[in-house]
Amino acid sequence: MKQYIIDDLRLGEYEKIKTYLDESVGSSKMDGIYWIQLDENILTDIQAEHKECQPFYFAIDIEPNVVSCELLVRSRSTIKCNCTSYATESQRNWIIKFADTIFKKLEITT
Repeated sequence: MKQYIIDDLRLGEYEKIKTYLDESVGSSKMDGIYWIQLDENILTDIQAEHKECQPFYFAIDIEPNVVSCELLVRSRSTIKCNCTSYATESQRNWIIKFADTIFKKLEITT
């Protein structure tokens, strides 16, 4: 799996990130996994055409010492479809900026 990883979190940073994600995107049904909706302006042509598969998400997995952003863009309503794919360059940049913005807002240095 391709991922953007920020590791070596310090004591207390995990809880700050978890609280932020719980409040901003909703608490996770699977402990530590959060589904982040991708901006519809950066969908691929196939993703934009697949209205029945929208919205599209990427997953953030947080653990006490690491944050992992999966670079797989997928639907939560369909499992196998050709609209599920690894992030394009613009989607990847959006995902990285999303994660980096969380750290900046929470004043966590990496």
